[in-house]
Amino acid sequence: MTTIIWFREDLRLSDQAAVRAAAEDGPVVPVYVLDDTSPGKWKMGGAQRWWLHHSLKSLSESLREKGLRLILLKGEASVKIGALADKLGIERVHAVQHYEPWWKAQEEKLSNRLELCLHPGRLLAPPGSVTTKSGDPYKIYTPFWRSLQGIMPPPEPVRRPRTMQAPDEWPGFDELDDWNLLPKDPDWAGGFDFWTPGEHGARSRAHNFADEVEDYNEGRNLPSRELTSRLSPHLHMGEISPADVWHIVSKNRQWQTVEPFLSELAWRDFSTQVIDMFPDYGDTSGRDHFRNMEWTDHREGEGREALRAWQRGRTGYPIVDAGMRELWATGWMHNRVRMIAAQFLIKHLLIDWREGERWFWDTLVDADYGNNSQNWQWSAGSGIDSHPFYRMMNPKTQSPKWDAADYIREWVPELKDLPDGAIHVPWEADEGALEAAGVTLGDTYPEPIVEHRAARERALGAYRKAKS
Repeated sequence: MTTIIWFREDLRLSDQAAVRAAAEDGPVVPVYVLDDTSPGKWKMGGAQRWWLHHSLKSLSESLREKGLRLILLKGEASVKIGALADKLGIERVHAVQHYEPWWKAQEEKLSNRLELCLHPGRLLAPPGSVTTKSGDPYKIYTPFWRSLQGIMPPPEPVRRPRTMQAPDEWPGFDELDDWNLLPKDPDWAGGFDFWTPGEHGARSRAHNFADEVEDYNEGRNLPSRELTSRLSPHLHMGEISPADVWHIVSKNRQWQTVEPFLSELAWRDFSTQVIDMFPDYGDTSGRDHFRNMEWTDHREGEGREALRAWQRGRTGYPIVDAGMRELWATGWMHNRVRMIAAQFLIKHLLIDWREGERWFWDTLVDADYGNNSQNWQWSAGSGIDSHPFYRMMNPKTQSPKWDAADYIREWVPELKDLPDGAIHVPWEADEGALEAAGVTLGDTYPEPIVEHRAARERALGAYRKAKS
C-alpha cells in the first residue's frame, strides 16, 4: 500500500516514527508543503526560511540515497496533500504530531479526508503524559521537570530505515529554488554560514557539544565563551530528535554533569504543553492584569525611535546592542543575552512584549511558537510561569557579572579598544579612556536612550496602575 509521509518540522530520517511506519507500509511518497496560509501572521519568518531551504535540500539528498524524491508543494497543507492523495489513489498519511494551533487545525481537516496516522517525535514526552497527581497539566516548570524525570530517559533512538520503496510513478512538484527562500536583494544572510542545517549537521553539533557538556552549567551564562549547545534551530526544524540529543549528551556521563543541559532541553516540552493548553499564548498575556498595561506607543515619535534603536543595536547599552547585532548577523543570540535584551525592551523602554516576540520570530533561525511566546512572557512577567515584573535586569550590572567584555568587542567593534572596566558602561568612562579608544559618545557610539533608574520607576508605576 502506497502512503504519504507529511514532513513539517521533523526533517530527518533517523528516529522518525512517521518515516519508519510509512516504510513498513510499502511504497512511500515523501511530501513537504510550504504552508503560509494556515499560520496566518505566524507564517515562517525570514531567517528560518533561509534555514528551511538548506534543511529541505539536505533531506532531499538523504531521500535520494534511498531512491525517493521529496515532493515539494505550496499552499494550504490539508488541501494540497488531500489533492495529491486523490490523484495517486492514496488513503493513508503518516506524520509526526505537532501542537501549534494551525497545525492541529490542519491535522483535523486532513483526518476528515484521509486516514491520518500521527506519531510522537517532536518532544521527550507529549502533552498529557506529564501531569500533576490530580491529572492536570503543570503550569510551573520546576515541578514539571521533576515529574518528567520520573519517566526518563526516553526510548533509545531508532535508526533510519535501511531501505524504502518508491512508488511506480512520481507526481509533479515544485523546485526548491523557485520558492525564493534565500535572501537576494539584499543578501543579509552572510553571517549564517556559521550554521550547517540538516540532519548530518545536527548530529555533528550534538556530538561536538557532548564533549563540552561538563562545562555547560558554569559557562552557559557567559556570552564571551561558546559553551551553549546551539542545537535549538536543529531541534526546532526536527533535524534531530530530542531523544537522540538526550542519549548523545548523557552517554557515559554522571547525572549531575548533564542535568543542567537536559533541564533546558525539557523546557521545549514545557513550552509546548503551555501552547497546547493556551493556543493563543503568542498573543494573549497569561496574567489578566497585563491586559491593562499602558505600553509606550511604538508606532510613532519617541516610541518608534526607541523600538528601532533596540532592533538595530543602537540603545547605548553595549550588552543589549551586542546581542541585537549578533541576532541580525547570525540569526541567533546567546540565551543569557536574550533575557537581558528582552527585559530591556519591555521594562526599560516599556514596549509591549509582543513587539519583541514578532521581531525575534522574523530574525531567529530557531523561532518556535512555544518557546518564543513562553520566553517572552517569562521575561515580561506576564506568563503563567514567569520572572516577576518588578525584577529588572540592569544591563549595567548584568554585563560585567557575566563577563561579557569580549562578546561586546566582537559585536560592537567601535568599543573594542575600551578596557574591561569601561566597555560595559562607556558613558561612565573617563574622557581619556574614550579618547584613547576613539569613542565619541553620541557619534561613534550612542549615549543610553534611557536612564536605568528613571526607566525602572516608570515601569513599576505602569505595573502598579495595571494591577489596581
